[in-house]
Amino acid sequence: MHASAGVMTITTPDGIWVTPPHLALWVPSMTLHHVRVYGRLSLKTLYILPEAAPHMPLSCRVVPVSPLLRELIVHACAFPRDYDPGGPEGRVMAVILDQMRVLPVAPLYLPMPRDPRLSGLCRRLLDEPGDRRTLPELAAGVGAADRTLLRLFLKETGLTFRIWRRQATLLVALRKLAAGESVTAVALDLGYESQSAFIAMFRRALGVTPGRYFART
Repeated sequence: MHASAGVMTITTPDGIWVTPPHLALWVPSMTLHHVRVYGRLSLKTLYILPEAAPHMPLSCRVVPVSPLLRELIVHACAFPRDYDPGGPEGRVMAVILDQMRVLPVAPLYLPMPRDPRLSGLCRRLLDEPGDRRTLPELAAGVGAADRTLLRLFLKETGLTFRIWRRQATLLVALRKLAAGESVTAVALDLGYESQSAFIAMFRRALGVTPGRYFART
């Protein structure tokens, strides 16, 4: 799934993935997923038989889309459903599969815990990303000790609470920026004291400022 414009979030029972326009999402067959879009969306989707891509992972992955791969995807979406695998269309599809084989993974995944206490807490933080309460304060609201939640977070998500929260903040920021909100408005909504503090977090996570990140689209 590749949106050449707009941002998508894809939710599965295991977590949430975010795909800005220069990225795409690999979704394995038989994976239950829900797609939500932000901003004006232009979506291209390739449906690939599982046996045609045995090298691809068995879980969702956000991956970068090179200019070559982007043009190949656009070209392939115009193929008839019953194209000749041995003809020109088939050779284009073979190049796409070769390109997919070597794609690195982008760090835009947020694992979601299954424990009811953690799940409810995480959903609230995603709905209210500006909530700056500490873990002990949040733990009191779900009737659990903060040490218990720390252990559960690491066990169920593989992340510490601090890292999970930072990743959640980043994913929410991407959605808001893609919908056209200003950097200043997003920074304030997410509880940052200044625009520069938010930009510093964004740069640490993705290597560039929000402006440069979306200029790549």
